[in-house]
Amino acid sequence: MKALVVRVHKAEVWSDNRLVSSIGGGIVVFIGIDRKDTYDSLVKIAEKVANLRIFEDDKGKLQFSVRDKNYAVMCVSNFTLCANTEKGRRPSFEKAMMPSAAEKLYNNFIMVLESKGIKVEKGIFGVHMDIKLEMDGPVNIVIEE
Repeated sequence: MKALVVRVHKAEVWSDNRLVSSIGGGIVVFIGIDRKDTYDSLVKIAEKVANLRIFEDDKGKLQFSVRDKNYAVMCVSNFTLCANTEKGRRPSFEKAMMPSAAEKLYNNFIMVLESKGIKVEKGIFGVHMDIKLEMDGPVNIVIEE
């Protein structure tokens, strides 16, 4: 499992010209689910996301997590994070989990975050989305299991 965590001032997910979800300050987590991933994998990543200290204190030091600041998380499924680019110029996605199984883990990931008291918004699994980010920093962190 791979998660790209993006610190934002605000974010919106649109699909078919309608607003699906939005958050103010917080993080957007793009989640790529690999064929080898398990429930244990997603729990480890969710724990890291919930407690990752990427918000500054008054001295500019990255000291606070999304939980500390009571910010929201937006989760967006993103199988392209599982891309293999070792050969050729076209990425291979054969390491990505099949959609039906991946959707189950994606929804479980969201439930684990919510169980930690985090407000979670989400994109729509498996559809094309227009994602609007107002990045804060930029601060982008890759977490891998």
